[in-house]
Amino acid sequence: MIRKIRNALSSKDGKVILENFLSLSALQLVGIVLPIITLPYVLRTIGFDKYGLIVLSASLITYFQSLTDYSFRITATRDVAIFRGNPKKMNVIYSKVLSIKFLFLVFSYLILGLLILFVPKFNENATIYLLSSLMLIGYAIFPEWFFQGIEKMKYITFLNLGIKVFFTVSVFALIKHKEDYWIYPLLQSSGYIVAGIVGQYIMVKKYKLKFIFLPFDSIFKSIKKNFPIFINQFVPNLYNNTSVFLLGLLTNNMIVGIYNAIMVVVNLSITLLEIISRVFFPYLNRNKDKFISYAKLASVTAVILVLSILCGHKIVFWYLNVNFEYSLTILMILSFGILGYSLYNIFGINYFLVHRKDKIVMWNTLFSSIIGLSLAYPLIGYFGIYGAAINLTFCRWLMGGGLMYQYFRLKGGK
Repeated sequence: MIRKIRNALSSKDGKVILENFLSLSALQLVGIVLPIITLPYVLRTIGFDKYGLIVLSASLITYFQSLTDYSFRITATRDVAIFRGNPKKMNVIYSKVLSIKFLFLVFSYLILGLLILFVPKFNENATIYLLSSLMLIGYAIFPEWFFQGIEKMKYITFLNLGIKVFFTVSVFALIKHKEDYWIYPLLQSSGYIVAGIVGQYIMVKKYKLKFIFLPFDSIFKSIKKNFPIFINQFVPNLYNNTSVFLLGLLTNNMIVGIYNAIMVVVNLSITLLEIISRVFFPYLNRNKDKFISYAKLASVTAVILVLSILCGHKIVFWYLNVNFEYSLTILMILSFGILGYSLYNIFGINYFLVHRKDKIVMWNTLFSSIIGLSLAYPLIGYFGIYGAAINLTFCRWLMGGGLMYQYFRLKGGK
């Protein structure tokens, strides 16, 4: 076994996968450690109430983030991985991505403006929502899809590392009192905008990409073509992000702050599973026969992560100052959902999307998300924070389990 692993890593593809994994792991490790360093300080300085407000504003922005991305983390990455040796094709891909992102960015700000203007809960805290919305600009121009497609994850690492370090230092330097809570979303947005500008500079100067004006019918065809995967990427917000959003609307900001603090622990595992998925995605597009090896690795990793979280919960809760009476129950429910999430990455992203069976993933995700949306209001309305955790975990299993069923059904029919 050790010899097989050593031989695999010594190959050209193995070296690329290892480099990308180490790059993204370094990034995510820092991305995990730095927020954990700042979060206890933030919670003690501005309180769970103000932190919950910031989380609620971020949850609203997440809907529009998914819209402006328009599935390019998948579709553009896939296209770049295939056509990266063709400069003309790369310029077309680059131009389409920027054009479509700009269109949806303008549309997002129009809708956001109306919501902030006419919805009292948002209007009361308009400054926080506006500052949080600036992240959309950073997300729109940050070329993660490009660097992932050419399998140069180190650029993503360096740029995101810069964001995290800037944010961490600034939090301790600038947030001193409860009234400074508005600085938190401003710092988040500023970091992403700067990283996006630097990323665009690298693309243009180092990789010689050029923006060209494309006919509108070409842009419209791309929007239509990418729509199934966009639905697949967007509709999980109907159960995932909506759980946080409705929790804020139906309860209070403090409960949102507690829920999100617990979610930080769960997201540690989700982040690592995302690293493995993103590293293997371009590789599996070129080596589809390696899927089983990836599936085994991702599955074992998910189980180990869940067990690690549950065993170490006391230390984490003490450090984050989470004193909610039933925190462990919430953590156990959410941790079980990690396994369902891993199934979605394995069978959805890295099998069906790799094999261009986008509609299977789209319909499965749409069905699961609609069920989640239907259950969100009654579950959260009756059970509060427990309902949010149950809804998220149930939908992650429904979505991941559904794709696993489709995979074995198709394999069994052959």
